[in-house]
Amino acid sequence: MFKKILIANRGEIACRVIKTARKMGIQTVAIYSDADRNALHVQMADEAVHIGPPPANQSYIVIDKVMDAIKQTGAEAVHPGYGFLSENPKFAEALDAAGVSFIGPPKGAIEAMGDKITSKKIAQDAEVSTVPGYMGLIEDAKEAVKISNEIGYPVMIKASAGGGGKGMRIAWNDDEAREGFQSSKNEAASSFGDDRIFIEKFVTQPRHIEIQVLCDGHGNAVYLHERECSIQRRNQKVIEEAPSPFLDEATRKAMGEQSVALAQAVGYTSAGTVEFIVDGDRNFYFLEMNTRLQVEHPVTELITGVDLVEQMIRVAAGEKLPFQQSDLKINGWAMESRLYAEDPYRNFLPSIGRLVRYRPPAEEAHETRAVRNDTGVYEGGEISMYYDPMIAKLCTWAPDRAAAIEEMRLALDGFELEGIGHNLPFLAAVYDHPKFTSGNMTTAFIEEEYPDGFEGVTLPDETCIRIVAATAAMHRLGEVRRARISGTMDNHERTVGDDWNVRLQGQSHDVTISADKAGADVTVGDRTLRVESDWTPGDPLATLMVDGAPLVLKVGKISGGFRVRYRGADLKVHVRSPRQAELAALMPEKLPPDTSKFLLCPMPGLIVKVDVTPGDEVQEGQALCTIEAMKMENILRAEKKGVVKKINAGAGDSLAVDDVIMEFE
Repeated sequence: MFKKILIANRGEIACRVIKTARKMGIQTVAIYSDADRNALHVQMADEAVHIGPPPANQSYIVIDKVMDAIKQTGAEAVHPGYGFLSENPKFAEALDAAGVSFIGPPKGAIEAMGDKITSKKIAQDAEVSTVPGYMGLIEDAKEAVKISNEIGYPVMIKASAGGGGKGMRIAWNDDEAREGFQSSKNEAASSFGDDRIFIEKFVTQPRHIEIQVLCDGHGNAVYLHERECSIQRRNQKVIEEAPSPFLDEATRKAMGEQSVALAQAVGYTSAGTVEFIVDGDRNFYFLEMNTRLQVEHPVTELITGVDLVEQMIRVAAGEKLPFQQSDLKINGWAMESRLYAEDPYRNFLPSIGRLVRYRPPAEEAHETRAVRNDTGVYEGGEISMYYDPMIAKLCTWAPDRAAAIEEMRLALDGFELEGIGHNLPFLAAVYDHPKFTSGNMTTAFIEEEYPDGFEGVTLPDETCIRIVAATAAMHRLGEVRRARISGTMDNHERTVGDDWNVRLQGQSHDVTISADKAGADVTVGDRTLRVESDWTPGDPLATLMVDGAPLVLKVGKISGGFRVRYRGADLKVHVRSPRQAELAALMPEKLPPDTSKFLLCPMPGLIVKVDVTPGDEVQEGQALCTIEAMKMENILRAEKKGVVKKINAGAGDSLAVDDVIMEFE
């Protein structure tokens, strides 16, 4: 077995590999850029080597720099994680030439299956059903439009060397094909150093289901069942689960056996994933093979009990797989939520900055439930603009799907994260969505259910009543504490009343509280709810029992009440005395400022290009400028017809959130 391995990656996956290596008694080497000098993976590793400036194409994907780090530290093997160099055959070749083991598949398998164009041709030769498309290289946007018309819209424009949703666009017409081709090509070049593009038919209403395979160097190969990855946004997976609620045993077996056969056809070793789209009749079509560890591998580990990173290391060291296909049963259900530094209230645009508060729920494992959090950040650390915006992967396990979803709801409720925009509210909303809980979703779920973006959640009346009772009891507790202040004048004690008014979601509720040492009975209308908690005023997380059921609220103090966040809703809850409520009802509502004549920068980023000049008349939907952030290009468009009055920024300028890019007449 290896004594020392280098992890050619960063963030949560580097930390994940270090955990298993430590468990196996293997020393680890981290590499880091200037931006990651204080990163968690650097702190966790036994050694760390600096490899250059923040941009990945000057550090993490420069093979010579990684090879230098290997020589400096004497590492015997390299785990590439995902992204960066994980599917680069030149890197595998360089390691082989240096006598260093690659904890991944052979170079030939990477070349055959890691390239989407080649892998599709191999799949076709092996009589695997594939999606119609053009497998050749496409030279320019004009050819891309011609091919798109031949295939028939809608089409998917994809980077050949892509992954993680980078370099992918859906085009529904010629203009989108022309625009999407150039953006995909640019993203592919900056993210992977390879700008080759191909086009395939975009199958509407599909489910995205993938099979995990594991092969050793002794001819043994198994599949570790499937993962459902249909909850996606812009082709980036958001929620994954294992197993799939859609597959039956026969389809699962057929997909698994086909995946293993495909892997063996190219002499595959190590862990890999074969991705399929599956239609409503459970017909499945090969999409691609990822010749690396997937981001969503934890859900497979949770239902099989197999540590995939450990098996990758053992296979690279020449060991045989310790199990056969018949040993790999499905145990329970696992969910994974990808927590991103993306602001759902700003159309999921990237958000960067310092994690002022980062308190994930406690990791635990019991016979009936488990919580796991794979992360590469810590409280006080920064989310950089240079890399993928993932903060953590929160996973839960339970004996069945409904229980695993409920565990995830509670875990998300208790996840404290402040300082940046993030998608926690959106994740919470999805887990409460009836289409998701039914298991009847497709890859179009987010697009169909949130066509105008995410604007928060309106909570059902029953949930509101519970929050009313909880916040009334919490507010009274604070008032009692304030009334007990020492040093008051005689006969000037403050009395805390029992009658209150609580206002949230536009509704007013009269409340009466009867408190005792253990809690309070709170009467809301004609209902009385028992509220018990050890919450202390000022704590940002309140864990309560309301009517015998748990209620976990993120709370912040505002004038006359609380800011409460729960299950995708962000609420202002005002708790007032009856007289205060009477006066508050007479106050005029403060309206937000009018910014309709400005184009504001929706995220921190770099302006790539400006498409208009002062005096231009623009139409609704017209591209105004392109901003790059988190390795993604974002085109900002006109919301309505108008005339450009002034442009305040140009290509190459770095902007902060809400900086004014241009003004309109």
